[in-house]
Amino acid sequence: MNVAVIFAGGQGSRMQRYSRPKQFLEYRNKPVVVYTIEFFQHIPEIDGIVVACLEDWIPYLRIQVRKFHLDKVVEIVPGGKRGQDSIYNGLACVEQHYPDDTMVLIHDGVRPLAMEKRIIECIEVAKEKGNCVVCVPATETVITRSEGALDIIDRDTSLIARAPQCFVLKDVLAAHRQAQAEGRHDFVDTCTMMHHYGHELHTILGSMENIKITTPADYFMFRSIIEAREEGAIFGL
Repeated sequence: MNVAVIFAGGQGSRMQRYSRPKQFLEYRNKPVVVYTIEFFQHIPEIDGIVVACLEDWIPYLRIQVRKFHLDKVVEIVPGGKRGQDSIYNGLACVEQHYPDDTMVLIHDGVRPLAMEKRIIECIEVAKEKGNCVVCVPATETVITRSEGALDIIDRDTSLIARAPQCFVLKDVLAAHRQAQAEGRHDFVDTCTMMHHYGHELHTILGSMENIKITTPADYFMFRSIIEAREEGAIFGL
């Protein structure tokens, strides 16, 4: 089984000028998070979808799920204080409905521009190797800072982790529960957690336009890409 866990529990502090969280900003009368859910809805290899959502917005999202006929959505659960907590809530829900060898694709609710063939490739690699993280090449200079000292990472050998990040349900739940036992709630994403707990990560290259909508500029880029796709432009090939 292949299940998407979409986390949309953030308040979107960098989008505070807007009257609603960034995942519920609308374009053509459709919220961003619905674009994301719809993407997984239309992939035959995806068997189900669980969404972790801001609790106050769950009734609204349920209305949207019915409106857009998103019948692969198994459940909408409350998000947590941090992305890590929202993801755990989604995974715990998957555990209630699916076997522990289910492949879970963890994906940001504000990352609506993934490509179907990358998702299918991600699932295939994860089934073969145990996990898969969709990445893009680093295209700018990356500088690290430690105790005041700066160092430059070779960008030719560097990748930027994006989404989805695909893991076996039992493996990723075990890592989350270990983090909880240790009082760790500060992992920036799931692949960072899995690496910390000793899992060898496997990657594929994704498309550059699979952006995360974090700032107003990202939102307007999302709109432009949607329009370009509708006009027949080809992306990520």
